[in-house]
Amino acid sequence: MTGHRSASRDIVVGIDPNRDWRLSLAWAADEAQRRRLPLRLVLAVPPPPATRHVDDTPGRTTLRQAGSDRLEQACNWVRDRHPEVAVTGDLLSGFPAPVLGGAAREARMVVLGSRHLSRTAEFFSAGSLVVPITAQARCPVVVVGDAEHISQQPPYVVAGIDGSASAVAALDFAFDEADLRGAALRVVCVGQPPLIVRDDEEVALHARRTLLSEATAGLSEKYPDVHVTHEVLTGHPVEELARAAEHALAVVVGRRGRGGYTGMRIGSVVHGLLHRAHCPVITVPTG
Repeated sequence: MTGHRSASRDIVVGIDPNRDWRLSLAWAADEAQRRRLPLRLVLAVPPPPATRHVDDTPGRTTLRQAGSDRLEQACNWVRDRHPEVAVTGDLLSGFPAPVLGGAAREARMVVLGSRHLSRTAEFFSAGSLVVPITAQARCPVVVVGDAEHISQQPPYVVAGIDGSASAVAALDFAFDEADLRGAALRVVCVGQPPLIVRDDEEVALHARRTLLSEATAGLSEKYPDVHVTHEVLTGHPVEELARAAEHALAVVVGRRGRGGYTGMRIGSVVHGLLHRAHCPVITVPTG
């Protein structure tokens, strides 16, 4: 048993009452079954608009009832899919992002759906969860925008690494995920093309190959059943990783970056993959 699998914390799933939640919930339920973890579904009921001068109790009651019905429907859906998975539903008051962020503080993993909005629309949308939760969560965050590509044989997971501390954590998680699924692991390092001479290109390629070998050496011993391949690619990291993961079960990357929107810590590669990749994107924080 690995450290990941011995954790007793749950997998938290954000349920949006205005969208079809089955795609992200199917991924989360399958993962809970694989990891033998409980599943917690969270649905937030926002407060009434501040412009109201009277308490719209009937309207709020209707919203809460609709939310409760949706949660019950989702819980029953999980029980039908995986009867052995323990599932609970929490109907909480507040705006979705802070509510889910609070619920996820002790989570093993957070799973969200995505509408593949533009970066600006995703960030400024009132109901957006993807960017703030991905940036702030203390655990891995999985964003499911499309169904898994399970027709590719053999199935594989992609891990993008760059030598950073967050990439080390992501690679550890990617090995564990591939091992759980009996899948291969493609470890990818992407660099920009050199600007001057060919000698620089050879030096850069050698450095990336060395990085890949050193990063995977100990983990390959820890996970002997995972077939690992190393890929050194040249180009834009987002485009190359998205292309490598076109038929992947998931692409796993570390969360990097400081500053940006409201100082949240999320790197440009993560931003790009959230909107470019068509497989689930798993973002792993450092430590």
